[in-house]
Amino acid sequence: MSDNGMMEKEEIFSKVLRAGRRTYFFDVRATKAGDYYLTITESKKFTNDDGSFHYKKHKIYLYKEDFEGFKEILNEMTEFVIDEKGEEVISERHQKDYQKSYDNEKETVTTDSFTDVSFDDI
Repeated sequence: MSDNGMMEKEEIFSKVLRAGRRTYFFDVRATKAGDYYLTITESKKFTNDDGSFHYKKHKIYLYKEDFEGFKEILNEMTEFVIDEKGEEVISERHQKDYQKSYDNEKETVTTDSFTDVSFDDI
């Protein structure tokens, strides 16, 4: 196995966050020099037509020199979302009884809002 493969296996500290079809893995790993860095992996489960399933993974490598900036922007962005939209999830996927607002509002059109135009005026 290559050095890179060995380095990838060496986990110092790990935490897992399960969130529906997604799972987030937070792993502290060691560089060849013995310093630590963080990997954040999103793993999402997909079901095939035949009932079998597979996972798609996305990984971020975060090094110590970027921690402070990353943390500041992450905090700013999450606070913005919560301040603007609150903590309640508003999505079709998360609410079984969710209906789009335009599904609930039946628009009634009356001729009162139309202006009478005669072809003689054109």
